[in-house]
Amino acid sequence: MKYLFVVFYLFFLIYPAEAVTTKMFKVLDTCARYRLGEINANEAIEKLKLKNSSISQPKDLVKKYCSVFTPNEKIQF
Repeated sequence: MKYLFVVFYLFFLIYPAEAVTTKMFKVLDTCARYRLGEINANEAIEKLKLKNSSISQPKDLVKKYCSVFTPNEKIQF
């Protein structure tokens, strides 16, 4: 019985960590594709599920959002 409890507990610890990793990968992938020019700012906003209401330029919104997830501060979007 204790063995099943431990397995059940470990399953719930591992699953959320995997979900966060997948979401982070999608954000970083979208930002990289935008930086490389594979997608435009409007497509990036759609994939990142952002609202384009407060900032008039879509490029500025993507730039600010992606700069948070960029580990190297010297990279300019």
